[in-house]
Order: sequence, then C-alpha cells, then structure tokens
Amino acid sequence: MKHRLDYGNAAPAGYKALGTVHSYVHGCGLEKELIELVYLRVSQLNGCAYCLDSHSRGLLKQGASLEKIMLLAAWREALPLFTVREQAALAWAEVVTQVAQTHVPDADYAAVAAVFNEKAVADLTLAISLMNALNRVAISFRKVPEAIKAHLENLDEQ
Repeated sequence: MKHRLDYGNAAPAGYKALGTVHSYVHGCGLEKELIELVYLRVSQLNGCAYCLDSHSRGLLKQGASLEKIMLLAAWREALPLFTVREQAALAWAEVVTQVAQTHVPDADYAAVAAVFNEKAVADLTLAISLMNALNRVAISFRKVPEAIKAHLENLDEQ
C-alpha cells in the first residue's frame, strides 16, 4: 500500500473543517467508547484499513475489551457484550452508512429514537457521516495504517 496524497497538506481548510466536526462530535455528550465503536463499525462496513487500525487502537486505549472489538462485525450475535445504547447506535450506523441500499426506513429511525433523544440522534448521525467521509478520504488516498507502517519498518530492519 502506497500513500497517494497527503490531503491535510493539499487541502488544509477542508481538513480543518472535518477536524471541527470531529471536535464537535467528541464534545457533544455521547460516550467516548460508543463513538469509537460506531467509528469502527462504519469503517468495517466501508473496508477502511487505516480507520480500522486507528479505531481499534482507540478502543483498546479507552479500556474496551478485546472481545468486544473482535466481535463488533457480528455484534448482533454477541449482544451481551453491547449495551442497549451501543446496539441502537450500531444498528443506526449500519443503516445510515448503507443509505443507498436502505434509504433509512422509518422503523430504523423509530428504533434509534426510542433509545436516544433528538440531540443524541443528530449527534450520532453526524458522527456516522463524519466517519463515512473520513473513510472515503483515507481509502481514496491510501492512508497507511500504523500496523502496516510498523510491519514495513520491521522488514527494513531485518
């Protein structure tokens, strides 16, 4: 994997704008682990290696269990590991991320709205939208995950 473009240097104002949304999301009141779980699930759906690496590491640093991280892709089969809020957020993340296929049905909105208040649903949707945007940027420009950088450095040392 070869990094194509440093988008932060190429379009600093645009990158800063995404950073502003990121700062908002992290200060909006949603639980930090919930946000990271949503970011990781969206990144799984989009196949973003950089974000998978980054958000898995973030969850580990926050104290999330390895089991929760490993089973996130199949969270519906591992419900005891996930809170009701996490389950609602993950379901919403999936339906919003796959908007072209799902068109975000009323039943899915009702399900998330039964668990989160209006502000939290809006904030959660902003978090999902931000991660979808960042996934597309990282994938498009082949942002290299830390795990691959470390692997390549180890190969160079050998």
